[in-house]
Amino acid sequence: MSSASASAFPAVRWDLSALFSSPKDPKIEASWAEAHQRADAFVALVRPQLEAGISGAQLLAALREYEAISELAIKPQSYAGLLFATDSASAAIGAFYGEQSERASELAVKLVFFTLQLQDLPDEHVARCLSEESGLEAYRHYLEVTRKGRPHKLTEVEEVLLEEVSNVGTRAWVRLHEELFANHVFKVATAEGVQELTESETLALLRSSDRAVRQAAADGLSAGLAELERTVCFIFNTLLLDKKIEDKLRKHPFPEHSRHLSNELEKETVDLVVDMCRDRQDLVARFYRVKQEILGLPELTHIDRYAPLMEAESEVSFEEGKEIVLGAMGRFSSELRDSAAEFFDKGWIDAEPRAGKQGGAFCSSVVPSLHPVVFMNYQNKMDDVMTLAHELGHAVHGSLSRGQSLLNFYPTLPMAELASTFAEMLVFESLVEKASDEEKLALYAEKIEGVFATVFRQAAMFRFERRAHEARREGELSPSDYGDIWQEEIQSMFGDSVKIGDQHRSWWMYVIHFVAMPFYVYAYSFGELVVLSLYEKGKLEGPSFAGKYAQVLSLGGARSPQELMDIVDVDLQSETFWRGGFEVLERMIEAFEALWAAQKR
Repeated sequence: MSSASASAFPAVRWDLSALFSSPKDPKIEASWAEAHQRADAFVALVRPQLEAGISGAQLLAALREYEAISELAIKPQSYAGLLFATDSASAAIGAFYGEQSERASELAVKLVFFTLQLQDLPDEHVARCLSEESGLEAYRHYLEVTRKGRPHKLTEVEEVLLEEVSNVGTRAWVRLHEELFANHVFKVATAEGVQELTESETLALLRSSDRAVRQAAADGLSAGLAELERTVCFIFNTLLLDKKIEDKLRKHPFPEHSRHLSNELEKETVDLVVDMCRDRQDLVARFYRVKQEILGLPELTHIDRYAPLMEAESEVSFEEGKEIVLGAMGRFSSELRDSAAEFFDKGWIDAEPRAGKQGGAFCSSVVPSLHPVVFMNYQNKMDDVMTLAHELGHAVHGSLSRGQSLLNFYPTLPMAELASTFAEMLVFESLVEKASDEEKLALYAEKIEGVFATVFRQAAMFRFERRAHEARREGELSPSDYGDIWQEEIQSMFGDSVKIGDQHRSWWMYVIHFVAMPFYVYAYSFGELVVLSLYEKGKLEGPSFAGKYAQVLSLGGARSPQELMDIVDVDLQSETFWRGGFEVLERMIEAFEALWAAQKR
């Protein structure tokens, strides 16, 4: 690692030419023209077939054509979204993004009938189609999942109407939230004067070794959020009301029910994991009491949660981060390492922080016929190395599952977090092996805090979200109302070990998942706990585990979460299995405590 310095951020931008060369690329118009032409032919052919009693061969052909048409629409829409993520300040890109969303809706309304009529087919008819056409076996899982939505579907007229108004409804509010935060300036007082920073840059300062810098970042973040408070609160109230209305129309019995359906998880399983997270919050308080002693502070507050333990955290350049991640993956599996290396070699990563670029990180797998791409804001911190590993885990997952067809390509959210979290564990163990005792203490602290943020914080965020939706169904909430719920749930995670101060009350506002993907967050808790247990299992099984793990990734969304876990002999309904994840975490905390005890002597 290089010594600490004000190094420039990496000038690493992705190459999206596999999609299109620019918003003016004539292939975009050609894609939409072909999509509509094929959609019109699809409607004319398949609607009568479904109404007359479709045969197995006809259903197979229809599913394949439906995938082909969908892919034609996904590509320009995804391209616009990726451009918008890197330059939300551009009015031209914003207009292009909106146009592609509108064109996608125009196509979608033509195809709405297909899903609805698949859901209406009698069970015995679907079974007969599967028995007479062997090629349909590849779509068995898709058909089963689609048909589980039958109790919640609307009429075709209603479904079309919802799709047509979505671009001036939910999607518009999500876009507004994204634009607000991508372009907002947060003013942070530093020794050099007041700096105007992006959201990502401000959040990064909360990990400074200098407590005064952390406090200044918190002050700047809270002040900046206060400027957005009325708008963001209105956006959130509107979206929660919108979901209330749609849930009522679709007969979803509780706010998170639709997410459970898409995640293919039962309420009992989700509640089991979330409740266990609450029950084991003692681990959080146990760790932070030790951290308080190490830092020598009279108390820890929200600004101290991610304070590094080493006096001056070394910077890690993007090239160094690349070698760390690829080396760790390679020691586990050459297949994973080679897949990840492509993203660096072929320009499939956008890592440069810059004005107008959205905060956070993600991986977009787009469609199976194309490679995924990785988006992040790399600011030369060890935490950024872990983020790089996380998103490359997603990317490798997407790459390995490209053998699946479109309808079987995308994994459920909890399974999507499996590879990303596993990659972080590989990097952590690799770093620990080479570290001094002092470095190990810092690495363990960072990793444990990362697990806390993924398991306990995400579970607390899920509880916040659930309570917010339930309260909104009784009436509009004020910023203070949301702040009360937020503070209660986040504070409960820490017990009396960390005091979450009042300025933290508004920090729920920048969490894009609450706005863009309701109830996404518990997928992180699931993914982390599954990986903690699986990682231990992998060490016991040795080299044979890597092959089974790669098989799980290669299946994408072609199987249910439980069917995927059957490959590695895991029962997702077993309390014993989930308890195993907490036991692994507890052993990590014990190792951290032992390292500190040895250094004190």
